[in-house]
Amino acid sequence: MEQGRSGSVRAARANYFAVNGLGDGGYGDRWVRLRVGPITLFFPNTAGRVAAVIRHDLHHVVTGYPTTWKGEGEIGAWEIASGCGRFAAAWILNLQALWIGGLIAPRAMWAAFARGRRARNLYTSAAVEEVLDADVVDLQRNLEPQRGDVVPGVADLVGVLAWWLLASIPNVLLLAVFFLALR
Repeated sequence: MEQGRSGSVRAARANYFAVNGLGDGGYGDRWVRLRVGPITLFFPNTAGRVAAVIRHDLHHVVTGYPTTWKGEGEIGAWEIASGCGRFAAAWILNLQALWIGGLIAPRAMWAAFARGRRARNLYTSAAVEEVLDADVVDLQRNLEPQRGDVVPGVADLVGVLAWWLLASIPNVLLLAVFFLALR
């Protein structure tokens, strides 16, 4: 479902899964598979990750950010800026996405971060099931009341740069370990 079009969040999420080849979202899978070029990475699909990804997928529906590398960076910046609450998996995955996004599309990360600073998200909501029957447009208005009025400013730039630098530390260390292991 396109951003701004009316319909249930449940139907929009089903469409999001179908368009992106995500099956049922993989919430019940034991392992997550991530393809990075010719390399396939596997990591456990923990309960904490599933709880975060359920909300993350709904944020994709609300914001319209795609599941491309750039789009995942944008949603990561948006979620970091709007806060990931007690969801450690969301903080970790979003910092990785923001870092990669900053490398490939820094202006888009700035804009997404600015948008997120002025938004609310579902990481503060315990009852996500209730949201599924809401109308997409109503949920968008609730989470992003300033939707089209966001102009990134200096404070947004400083914020996204600070988060990107913080994200750089573990990501650079992880890359170093990975490349050392290949030697």
